[in-house]
Amino acid sequence: MGDSGGYGQFCPVSMASEVLCSRWTTLVVRELLCGSTRFNELRRGVPKMSPALLSKRLKELQQAGIVIMQRHDTGQTEYRLTEAGQDLRPVILGLGTWAHRWMESRISLRNLDPSLLMWDMRRGLNAHALPPKRCTIQFLYPELPSKTRHWWLVVDGSSVDLCDFDPGYELDLRIRSSLRTMTAIWMGMTMIRQALDAGHLELDGDPKIAQTMPQWLGLSYFAPQPRKVE
Repeated sequence: MGDSGGYGQFCPVSMASEVLCSRWTTLVVRELLCGSTRFNELRRGVPKMSPALLSKRLKELQQAGIVIMQRHDTGQTEYRLTEAGQDLRPVILGLGTWAHRWMESRISLRNLDPSLLMWDMRRGLNAHALPPKRCTIQFLYPELPSKTRHWWLVVDGSSVDLCDFDPGYELDLRIRSSLRTMTAIWMGMTMIRQALDAGHLELDGDPKIAQTMPQWLGLSYFAPQPRKVE
């Protein structure tokens, strides 16, 4: 498996590396661990990965016994982790925890991606912390090009939809900040209150939804982890 020959060592670390260390593979496993099962969902989590390479990596993971492909009578295809794949959870989370703890924030915030950030916020959002009605929340990143500047999260019950076009619903809250600021908030590098006090974050709309933003936003899994560098 992978883009080159194996390491030729009997060490288990070597054997695991032959399976997992080809480019993008750990990120595909990360997406599957986060609950993505369909090809288009996986693409949302790795937006800079080509569809052809994603297909290749999924086939390789199937051959390694990490992923199983399921075709349904409806014609839909889903990819799910096997027991061996689920057993990778502490490995993948461990990699992320190490990077969050030891890599400088300026490096972490160098690779900004609005579609990936919004997709991660969408699946981590805590709908139960919002009022029991349809809530529409707009995120505005004024420094970005027009096609990636506006995003909407539409929360209806336990359903959370992400739109890069105006869904046509009345806004409950508009959030304005730079992409860097919102990424730092989501990663736990900046607190919402700090960003508000510094004028880097503006909230306009329902005051109750604005006040409970720390509860419903749903930060990164790694946000609570202590950092050794800044």
